[in-house]
Amino acid sequence: MLVRLDPFREMERLTRTLTQESSLGFAPIDAYKEGDNYVIEMDLPGVDPDKIELTIENNVLSVSATRESVKEESKSNTLLTERFSGTFSRSVYLSNQLDSENIHATYEKGVLTLTIPISASTRSRKIEIKSGENKAQKVLAN
Repeated sequence: MLVRLDPFREMERLTRTLTQESSLGFAPIDAYKEGDNYVIEMDLPGVDPDKIELTIENNVLSVSATRESVKEESKSNTLLTERFSGTFSRSVYLSNQLDSENIHATYEKGVLTLTIPISASTRSRKIEIKSGENKAQKVLAN
């Protein structure tokens, strides 16, 4: 099989890799609605839970984490290092409809899960419709 080498593309890839804060750039997330909650799942593989910090300010949820270097000193002949180590952060804007005072966070198997309830005042609810006929009937019944 022949592989065409494009030195300019390779230089561009190398430049992007070297100029990023981390090899990941950010922690990938999934977000979805489940019942009366929004759930955010964030991949943080290999991060010690004590090295994760969650803050909320002005409806912005910020997650910062530090992953210690996984390189061992005894591995002096390293050929390739692509696994991320260092500090990074990710911010998500939360709408006013969410109850940021009651966020629940868990960390299991390298995934940080944030459960954010929808504020009770903004949840959808059924509104009973009364008609003039129903009101008249009730008056006559008494």
